[in-house]
Amino acid sequence: GSSLRTHFAMEFDGSAASQLFSSSCTGYTYDDLILMPGHVDFKVSDVDLTCNITRNIKARTPIVSSPMDTVTEARMAINAALFGGLGVIHNNCSIAEQVNEIEKVKRFENGFLLDPFVFAPHHTLQDVDQLKEQHGFSSVPITDNGKVGGKLLGIVTSRDTDFRADRSMKVSEVMTTDLIKAREPISLSQANAQLRQSKKGLLPVVADDDVLIAMISRKDLKKGKEYPSATINENKQLLVGAAISTREADFERAKALIDAGTDVIVLDSSQGDSVYQVDMIRKLKDFSKSTDILAGNVVIARQAKSLLDAGADGLRVGMGSGSICTTQEVCAVGRPQGSAVYHVAKYAKDNFGVPVMADGGIQGSGHIMKALALGANSVMVGSLFAGTDESPGEFFFERGVRMKVYRGMGSLEAQKKRSGQRYFAESTNVKVAQGVSGAVIDKGSVHDLASHIMTAVKAGCQDLGVRTLPELHEKLYSGSLRFELRTASGLREAGIHDVMRGVSDGGSPKQRHRH
Repeated sequence: GSSLRTHFAMEFDGSAASQLFSSSCTGYTYDDLILMPGHVDFKVSDVDLTCNITRNIKARTPIVSSPMDTVTEARMAINAALFGGLGVIHNNCSIAEQVNEIEKVKRFENGFLLDPFVFAPHHTLQDVDQLKEQHGFSSVPITDNGKVGGKLLGIVTSRDTDFRADRSMKVSEVMTTDLIKAREPISLSQANAQLRQSKKGLLPVVADDDVLIAMISRKDLKKGKEYPSATINENKQLLVGAAISTREADFERAKALIDAGTDVIVLDSSQGDSVYQVDMIRKLKDFSKSTDILAGNVVIARQAKSLLDAGADGLRVGMGSGSICTTQEVCAVGRPQGSAVYHVAKYAKDNFGVPVMADGGIQGSGHIMKALALGANSVMVGSLFAGTDESPGEFFFERGVRMKVYRGMGSLEAQKKRSGQRYFAESTNVKVAQGVSGAVIDKGSVHDLASHIMTAVKAGCQDLGVRTLPELHEKLYSGSLRFELRTASGLREAGIHDVMRGVSDGGSPKQRHRH
């Protein structure tokens, strides 16, 4: 009798995803759903979120930074790979510029700053002030041409510039020229030992004729960071992706990117099921079988089939769900992201064994947890990483708040530059905006942000009683992972309510202890 009562009670412990998504006439977003808890018998630290981003690319952290010109260039891609995810360099630039960003990622060695800010002798103290305000650096090397690869003439630090009333003075008048330099070839450990011995803040690394090739910073040395989760290849180079459009001319771009060492080509289109994308996948596969192709975007199985039949190694799922994307509103085409991820992920897994990436609509760790629980292997984020120190662009102040520009690649501002190709709009005289432009608040370092987010996602997995993504997906498809739909009142109850929002001592809300 008791086992029957238990079974009857469990009938009301939510619904299996297959039951929830069985209706073909209702689409659900992440916020419409909530996950039911499981049994906890392990620590948060036991959770392993290793995933397949594409068929052949594995990562320890299931987060990929979006190919948007206000989100991912080399600096973001380097740091995304270091914390265990992946960065995809945007294509809203010339081929040479995009290749240069890829090469920066591939040249990166932990500890060596290969792309430092460099000034020429004619720059002024005002330029130094501006650099400090926008990027936080007060020390800068001076070369004869103002670039890495020029002859090192000196270094300007805050000691040289503080208390100088005339900010129009040239840096050549105040720079320190008696420098301690490291000479190539040198290992990181040797360079760090020399930096410690010098008691300086910066150590320039030079080649013959004092040509500047890199910098080492005491700040980085103090961090002493190692990155055991970094996404690397067998040569210990960081992995990186690059976006291209589906235009025929972009095949040349793809070839240049693959030759530069790009690990995954991302076909960037708001509507992926097109003859152009199918043709591009086939041509790329003929050109390089070793480079994975992430195709999309798609939201239904029929779209997915076209791209997977052509040879895609992964799919981006999402259409009009991003915070600055207005495709659903403007074009009335798309699908709520929860339903899109579940149906496409199930189809791709069952028929092709190919992973999918949930792209768009990710506002925080809860949405990442739901995307993974609905079958996604990884998530792509734009707005979440916009406004971090590592995203492109300069900070500005608005009403005392430090901010950065963030815009959708379907916004008119981005389309004027190049990204109209993503929306089949490059040859039309009248451009239709499928995105907006705005600003986001300064979020600090992407490393701190990603660490915070992934700790929360691992805590979510612990609450569900799952240690790995394969285990999570096994429970999803077996029906033992349970969901419920939420009403508007349920959603409101789950958020902060009935209190004035604030922070406790130490700058962050107090949390209950979690094993």
